[in-house]
Amino acid sequence: MKKPALRPLVAAMLVALSVPVTAEAQNWMARVRAIGIYPDVSSSINGLDVKEQWAPELDFTYFFNKNLAAELILGTARHTVSLDGVGDIGKVSHLPPTLTLQYHFTSLGAAKPYVGGGLTLTYFYDVGLQLPNGTKLDLADDWSFGGALQAGLDYQLQKNLYLNFDVKYIWIKNDVTVQATGTTIGDLKINPWVFGVGVGWRF
Repeated sequence: MKKPALRPLVAAMLVALSVPVTAEAQNWMARVRAIGIYPDVSSSINGLDVKEQWAPELDFTYFFNKNLAAELILGTARHTVSLDGVGDIGKVSHLPPTLTLQYHFTSLGAAKPYVGGGLTLTYFYDVGLQLPNGTKLDLADDWSFGGALQAGLDYQLQKNLYLNFDVKYIWIKNDVTVQATGTTIGDLKINPWVFGVGVGWRF
């Protein structure tokens, strides 16, 4: 598998998460979510599909001011891959750290909706795909670089405690290859909708 340069996302993370040591209190929020990952799959391989999966997610948000914030989203999941007429052909795991820049609306009382957009760098690992004839499949790249859109709502329960609802659409793609030869047999765009619910703590 090839590993493209990681500099664009790393640079973006460093810029967005570089904060002064004199940062004001409650500039940070940490959230824990349960997320449902529902792939919006398209592929040049007819009948190839990736099934939905629920997983835990952790994220950290830094507020530059009351409206503008940057959020780093961390989570991993393992998906079952299927092929029409064959059934399940194995599983693949991915870790898609995602960085978004958000705008928070703060004039609605306890309800604080937000919208955001950013970048994701997906790491694929533990790929185990095999056709009924014994042919093992792989993914061409370890990494996938793409965009992300986000919308959500923080509802203030107490001074520092929030209930969170969140939805994201993430662009994730790769090529499918024959493991033995490295021959590409088609592309795979997973492009999941990610629905989340959880709690956040402002500090």
